[in-house]
Amino acid sequence: MPQRKVSPLSLQVRDPHIHAEPFSARIREATRADHERTEQSPFIGAFLDGRVTREGYAAMTGQLWFIYEALEAGASVLRDDPVAGPFLDRRLSRRAALNADLTELMGADWRTGLTASSATRSHADRITTLSQTWPGGYLAHHYTRYMGDLSGGKVVGKTAQRVYGLTDAGVRFYRFDEIPSGRAFKDAYRQLLDDAPWTEDERLRIMDEACESFRMAGAMFDGLDHGGSGIVRS
Repeated sequence: MPQRKVSPLSLQVRDPHIHAEPFSARIREATRADHERTEQSPFIGAFLDGRVTREGYAAMTGQLWFIYEALEAGASVLRDDPVAGPFLDRRLSRRAALNADLTELMGADWRTGLTASSATRSHADRITTLSQTWPGGYLAHHYTRYMGDLSGGKVVGKTAQRVYGLTDAGVRFYRFDEIPSGRAFKDAYRQLLDDAPWTEDERLRIMDEACESFRMAGAMFDGLDHGGSGIVRS
């Protein structure tokens, strides 16, 4: 019988010193490298430098719509799940904000011409499948997206305001008006991660899936400026 492949992450987290840490700290450390690679993608670097055109920003926002459509449809499926349910705070919902932003950026008929790239479709489909088959895996994607939005998303929103002169519609996605303290919300979310009754094997699988979530997000960003689309200025 062929031996089961053991991931480097699985070997790493079996260190007893790491086991003593809260799960929220473990998943943050386990995803650090993939998170940083995604943040340092050429498209994101160009965006933060102000070299992405307004059309490029609209394209990025459009791809995010498919991801959050899948996430929030999945939240509806898992709302009553005893473990996943407490994570699914309705104040996180981004669809209404994205609808308003895309109307501003692409016009009232934005949905008609919007299509998901292959990388975006793979990511959205993965989220949908997990919401129906594995709540812990779904939460890995929920964690990487919403916790990131409450942290680094502020930088993205401020950059869009500065570069494109947007003040409301166009950057609503990055505002969480119903969450008065992002820090307090994130602390409460981390506590939910620490208290969730997952086995150790389940935690290892969730950490692996969270790493995959960052890699899939990176692939989506990499696909935004392929083939000389002109949405990134030199």
